[in-house]
Amino acid sequence: MKIYLTAVIKAKEEYRAEVLEVLQNMVKETVKEEANELYTLHQGIEDKNQFVFYEIWKSSEGLAQHNEQPYIKAFGELVDEKLQEQPQIYLTEII
Repeated sequence: MKIYLTAVIKAKEEYRAEVLEVLQNMVKETVKEEANELYTLHQGIEDKNQFVFYEIWKSSEGLAQHNEQPYIKAFGELVDEKLQEQPQIYLTEII
């Protein structure tokens, strides 16, 4: 079963450029993953510190493998210091 994931990330103003660089690297690397069907990064129009990922995964196993990749772990290292809050993650399926 496919997994549809939306993630909302809010960078602290002073770290926005650094967070964006890490997020863009995640896109560059993730689209190479076999289990990934779509991985797009969006930036808020009204709040430039807000980033949204929209993702489609072939399976929950593929998503689990994705979460173990070094570029995802690198993102995890900046969450506490450089984000306004923990990322909001929404896992959904089409009904």
